[in-house]
Amino acid sequence: MEKWLIGIMEEFGYTGVMFLIALENIFPPIPSEVILTFAGFMTASTDFTITGVILASTMGSLLGAVLLYGIGLQLGVKKLERIVDRWGYLLRVTKNDIYKADSWFNRYGAWTVLFCRVIPLLRSLISIPAGISGMRFRTFLLFTTIGTLIWNTILVYLGASVGASWEEIVEYIDVYSKFIYIFLLLISVILLFVLVLRKRK
Repeated sequence: MEKWLIGIMEEFGYTGVMFLIALENIFPPIPSEVILTFAGFMTASTDFTITGVILASTMGSLLGAVLLYGIGLQLGVKKLERIVDRWGYLLRVTKNDIYKADSWFNRYGAWTVLFCRVIPLLRSLISIPAGISGMRFRTFLLFTTIGTLIWNTILVYLGASVGASWEEIVEYIDVYSKFIYIFLLLISVILLFVLVLRKRK
């Protein structure tokens, strides 16, 4: 996959970067670490500039995030209620759980969006609950832009600073990503365990 990603950037330049990052937001398994660090490395040997790469990647991130936000907005709490009515007994989820989650997101959602933009996997998925909760689009866009700029800037600068050793940075970030995935899995298992216990009581 890495060769394909690199080939797209080499052939289409900034447009390729924007397209790949938008795709990465919609399909999280595509590694933004490879895209951004290599694009940063390319600033030393091509017409790419650090500012240009950051802007292109941020535009791509926003495009992907807005699309997922729109999906969440179309889904909404009401449709979730219907899903829970039909399948809630399998998922161990009730309407009350939805209301609590929605209330929590309404209170802390903006900061959650900002924080999750620098967390692998959650960077993309957080856009959906933001849409479901009906977060104001301007607020969503603002905090998404800030968080995305932070993530993109760090990786692009890392790629530019290490030059041909950009793959080493990817390896370190891959370790960070795996740690996050394991942590999220553990949290999910714990939450599921708590839900099961609560239902039995």
